[in-house]
Amino acid sequence: MMSLSEQGGASDCDDQRCVRTSDATFIGWQENQLGELFPLYTVTRASHSLFNSTVSDSTLQAMHLRIPRTPTPYGKVAPPPWHNLGTELDNPGTASAAIEEASLDFTVVKRPLDSLLEMPVRHKNFVTVRTDTGEILGVVGDDYEPIQNRDAFAFFDTLVDNNEAMYETAGVIGQGERIWLLARLPGYIRVQGKDIVGKYLLLMNSHDDSSSVLAKLTPIRVVCNNTLAAALKGEGEVQIRHTGDVAEDAEQALALLGMSNSLYSQLDTVFNRMAETRITDVQLRDYISEVVPDKSEDNTEVHGIRRTFLELYESGQGAHLSRGTLWGAFNCVTEYTDHEMERNRDTRLESIWFGRGEQLKRKAFHLAEKMMQS
Repeated sequence: MMSLSEQGGASDCDDQRCVRTSDATFIGWQENQLGELFPLYTVTRASHSLFNSTVSDSTLQAMHLRIPRTPTPYGKVAPPPWHNLGTELDNPGTASAAIEEASLDFTVVKRPLDSLLEMPVRHKNFVTVRTDTGEILGVVGDDYEPIQNRDAFAFFDTLVDNNEAMYETAGVIGQGERIWLLARLPGYIRVQGKDIVGKYLLLMNSHDDSSSVLAKLTPIRVVCNNTLAAALKGEGEVQIRHTGDVAEDAEQALALLGMSNSLYSQLDTVFNRMAETRITDVQLRDYISEVVPDKSEDNTEVHGIRRTFLELYESGQGAHLSRGTLWGAFNCVTEYTDHEMERNRDTRLESIWFGRGEQLKRKAFHLAEKMMQS
């Protein structure tokens, strides 16, 4: 594997902070002869043979140059569900630096349960506690050992070092039970050329014994900042072994990158097939009725949700790019789950990434696949 100096992409690191400078500046979004959108950049790394040249993102990636943060090609876009719940990062070179920048570098310890709680919990003898606030984050077993936030994602640094990913946003769920990092991968899925989907991995560290360190495929439709859960035969989510061994960390990171690239290639095909699949109003209503079926009792809430789906299908963000297609039907569900379904900021991300919202999106994705097969 090439070193950082061999690949390009300067860094400025000390004991407290590590920041990567970009190798290019963003110029703007352009259209090719087929009407497909793509971003253009100017290479700013003075020692590079392409210095001051205008290039595409694929060229930057091929030349191992660091791609800078790239703004949306669309007009007004609703803020993402993690807006104001996370910190937009300034090109940190390591996960530890990202965690520090987002003020998430607190320490978690394990303490005996009976010293803090009166209520016994079967097979659980300890609690995890934030030392800075005293908050109890979870009830855990004897064998559980906390993984500190500053250490949890070190395995991923090799991909950032090799310009295969960029730490973009970091935040917290609850009182610190879960800490997350959004890492952007280079390139995009272009649905019918103009509907851009960003490639992301969600990295999660848990302190409540619900999981260990987790990496999760998280495509994001740029025009509306919807997260597009996809049921790819149970793949797209992996537990990460926390070893502290540099060689093992690099091996895990490369395996994760290989899986991600393969799955994103699959999603490119599926999303474009959805966009090519025209549907009638009757098919749209049938699809929505399957996503949210009638209840045996009062269906007032169900009918309200279905009306919202229809409104978002016609006039939601990005509707003009997908109306009349199965892709539009799927995205009216994703916009509902991410922007309409859960208003409580304390439970919003939990829902769209792990809870009811994600389950509904996966169901909608599965039903869309069935429609394309029929």
